[in-house]
Amino acid sequence: MNRNMRIFILEDEVPAKKKLVSYLMDFFGEATRFDCARSVKEGIEFLQANQDYHLILSDIKLLDGTAFDVFGKVTIKAPIIFCTAYDEHLLEAFQSNGIAYILKPYQKRDLESALEKFEVLFEPKVFKKDMFYQLKEALESNLENYKKRFAIKKRDGIQLLKTSQIVLIQAHGDFCQIVDSNGLRHSISKNMGTLTKELDPKQFFRINRSQIVGIGYIEKIIPYAKNRLALKITGVKENAITSTATTRSFRLWIES
Repeated sequence: MNRNMRIFILEDEVPAKKKLVSYLMDFFGEATRFDCARSVKEGIEFLQANQDYHLILSDIKLLDGTAFDVFGKVTIKAPIIFCTAYDEHLLEAFQSNGIAYILKPYQKRDLESALEKFEVLFEPKVFKKDMFYQLKEALESNLENYKKRFAIKKRDGIQLLKTSQIVLIQAHGDFCQIVDSNGLRHSISKNMGTLTKELDPKQFFRINRSQIVGIGYIEKIIPYAKNRLALKITGVKENAITSTATTRSFRLWIES
């Protein structure tokens, strides 16, 4: 593999871009050259002007659209590694087209594994634009599947609760209790695993086995024992505590 690599990074999050650049330079060496774009417009301009990239790393969600808006308009000859927070089931289609992906929050070893795969297996190929249109449709369909509201059963009927109003979710045996932005509590007959899958991972994070927090209602983050974090949540008296296993991922999540 040519170590004088020229790489294009399509990523709207500056910290994520810096992390990728650092990891890539460790892997390929300091002679590696980078071009970067944060938007659909910039991405199209770079790729229309340059077709000699050895590799493309791309997030899916950009400042003004998705990466598929870029790749649907430009002929792509370089292999692509997607670096994304979206569920791996959405991205299964990439594998059949020779495209690798790593899921955020990713580790250095995740990226190295993808890069090693390309060094060993990948031969340059031209990606068809219609493939990216199909992936864009799959993405948009997936996003629509995230819950926008829950139907909460009450004694006097059913109340619709918007997910944007959810402050905190806590497990209680076989059901969960939701705290809303008005401080009211609602019981819902779903477990934590189901709710984690149904909620947008950009907006909600499972900080331990029994609690999910909404990012819009985290007022303060305080260091806690054993490298954990205590979260001051709007309208909730007791702090929510991250588990040792989730603290690092939570730190990355709040900065993404």
